[in-house]
Amino acid sequence: MIIENFRIAVKAIWSNKMRSVLTTLGIIIGVAAVIAVVSIVQGLNYVISNALEGVGATYIRVIPQHHRNNPELAGRDIHLTYEDGQAIMEQASALAEFTPIYFRSARTYYGDNQHDTTLLGVGSQYQEVNNHWVARGRFFSPLDLERHARVCLVGLTVIDDLGLGDNPIGKDILVGKASLTVVGVMEKKGQMFGRDQDDVVMIPITTARDLYGEQPLRRIFLAFQAKSPALVDLAQDQITRILRKRHNLPKGLPNDFRVILQEEILKTTGSVLGKVTQVVGAVVGISLLVGGIGIMNIMLVSVTERTREIGVRKALGARRADIMIQFLIEAVTLSLLGGLLGVLFGWGLGIIGAKAIPGFPPAHVPVWAVFLGFGFAALVGVVFGTYPAAKASALNPIDALRYE
Repeated sequence: MIIENFRIAVKAIWSNKMRSVLTTLGIIIGVAAVIAVVSIVQGLNYVISNALEGVGATYIRVIPQHHRNNPELAGRDIHLTYEDGQAIMEQASALAEFTPIYFRSARTYYGDNQHDTTLLGVGSQYQEVNNHWVARGRFFSPLDLERHARVCLVGLTVIDDLGLGDNPIGKDILVGKASLTVVGVMEKKGQMFGRDQDDVVMIPITTARDLYGEQPLRRIFLAFQAKSPALVDLAQDQITRILRKRHNLPKGLPNDFRVILQEEILKTTGSVLGKVTQVVGAVVGISLLVGGIGIMNIMLVSVTERTREIGVRKALGARRADIMIQFLIEAVTLSLLGGLLGVLFGWGLGIIGAKAIPGFPPAHVPVWAVFLGFGFAALVGVVFGTYPAAKASALNPIDALRYE
């Protein structure tokens, strides 16, 4: 009987195709919004998670922390230095590697070509800390940092825009007014959130200090790798203790720096993306409510149009439950049709939306999101189809047969 009712429902929907599509428009919009947003958010979350997994669970970042509302810290020179990182590595037993990272924009020149890029001043252990490796040539050695060597590494975008050719190693480029020799090419990383990660020039942190002065180099952040995931919390405590002592922070005064663990970055990202999903969920709820009311209205019209049919079925022995199931299945089928169209439109919107933003990660639609879309649609069909179905089942067969 279920299959027969489903066949009758499909026949009724097909005979009024345009009316059925217009009726389910609210559900189509609601489910499409769910799928589109989830696909974009999940794609974003997937890329961020992969990037964080790339640097490992032992990755730790330390950044300056300003307290503008705290009068005791408002007048202090909030900074981190290369020496802070060196002191931490000397005294902290839980840490394995460290690199300072100084960044700024810079204009580079080679021959008649010029290119604006991102300049990074880093330490000799940058590769191990950030899991970003040299593809050709070599990375900086501790000796390069000790000698303040005028050497650099370049990304693939810089090579193309400056016209360095297939073998850029050994060539001299100008960074600002300083001549630097290319000693290595960094591996390709691609784009992320509209930023070209291959558009970069790296130089030793000590060379950066020579080129740009002491004061700018007090605005860096520090990156570490703990020896193991089990030692991350200990490493955080050791970094905090050492930096508080170096920055002369008395007891009771908050830190003028912030120690960020990978777990904290993931939680923050998840929280932000979760709030975006919640906001869209509220909009989706309104769309589904509108769609549900549309289905209820059209089912009430259908009950009126098919009053004689209901009378005939009851006269032939159909029970109230049979009539109710028939119209409930029709309402759910209509709703699921809207859900199917919504999933397809939402998937397409997610793909188009992700591609429309340069460097944005591809949309990713998890299976649970598809089931969620269909689940919402089915729920709307059941909730808003129950009243029309109950009304149909309650008709008196004699009155129904007399209906014109």
